[in-house]
Amino acid sequence: MSKMGRPRNSAGVLYHRGPSDLWWVRYRNNDGGITKESTGTANREEAERFLRDRLDARDEGKLSAMLAGKKMTFDEFADWFLERRSKPPFRAAKTHAANENALKFLRPALGSVRLSEITPESIEDYIDQRLKAKRRIHTKFGVVHRGKLKPSSVHQEFRVLTRIVNVAVKQKRLTVNPCTMVEFPVSVKKTTRKPHYMMASEQEKIEFAAPDYLRHVVVIISEMGLRPYKELMPMRKEHVDLENRLVHIPDSKTQSGEGDMPMTETAWQAFKEQMEQSPGSDYLFPSPRQTGQKPHITNLRKAWTATLKRAGVSYFSLYELRHTFATRLSAGGVADHFVSQMLRQGDAGVFKRYSQAKLNMMRESLDRLDRKANEHGRASGTPEPH
Repeated sequence: MSKMGRPRNSAGVLYHRGPSDLWWVRYRNNDGGITKESTGTANREEAERFLRDRLDARDEGKLSAMLAGKKMTFDEFADWFLERRSKPPFRAAKTHAANENALKFLRPALGSVRLSEITPESIEDYIDQRLKAKRRIHTKFGVVHRGKLKPSSVHQEFRVLTRIVNVAVKQKRLTVNPCTMVEFPVSVKKTTRKPHYMMASEQEKIEFAAPDYLRHVVVIISEMGLRPYKELMPMRKEHVDLENRLVHIPDSKTQSGEGDMPMTETAWQAFKEQMEQSPGSDYLFPSPRQTGQKPHITNLRKAWTATLKRAGVSYFSLYELRHTFATRLSAGGVADHFVSQMLRQGDAGVFKRYSQAKLNMMRESLDRLDRKANEHGRASGTPEPH
């Protein structure tokens, strides 16, 4: 009678290794060999989920790629992220530039570390070190260190790190994102300047001092809330329907930003004048340079700064005209959720940053407070409470 060996355990097991609280897994790989890994967590449910993912990957023939990814360093994955998940059309060009800038500081600290070895403690150490660092200012004599970094600058680096590791989790190179276990030690809200609301008197001064094309930009953004560089400046004339008073936005920062947007009477007049002042071009704001990289205007900073200086208005960014648009809608009584739709934001919570009219609206409501309401009730025959 032939003897049959003990059947192999293909389900895998969880166990503790040494004095550590972290769970480890042991399972058979596709070649029949034993693989042992740390789950990186002390939570049993998360460890069981880790083991199930490994077994599913083994059954689907993806285990070898997943294990190879686990050996990948942060530097290697950052290169992959910049190439596959950061560049347009995945993200806007400015987002890609922000990712590259943050990685200039993240790479020296975490570049040689394996993805699986990045811990909440190492991230907290990085944040603490960066908050104590000084600002690097480039001068003609070289780099000079002055003052401390703003917490908002360090928080931006932390956000980019979180974004990169989130992609690693989705790619199943990690089970959990260690950034989610880190609490930023400084309140960024208190160090971030509130968006500027352009008063009507300021707008009059700005429009008087601005060249015609920039005056049209100010009117259109404050009347419609278009994003200046992503939506308005690259706009073609074929996307402007003056007859039906609609603007088509084929490309935007978010998917919800694409579509048609109605225009006000003031915006319609600005569009009409701009189209008449730019004959011979398919673009609404054609580039004045024949040798420019793009056929439309791509940067308004110098013209905007000079216009504000001539108008005697303190500097604020052109993008903040979107805040003015949202604030004016809110002050006009438009419901918050509808203002969010007109801003064409992917996250409705962003509206809280845009509208600065709430405090004034509450003050107006308090001005209507009737301090003699009880006396009115007696006069009208309303029964007094017992």
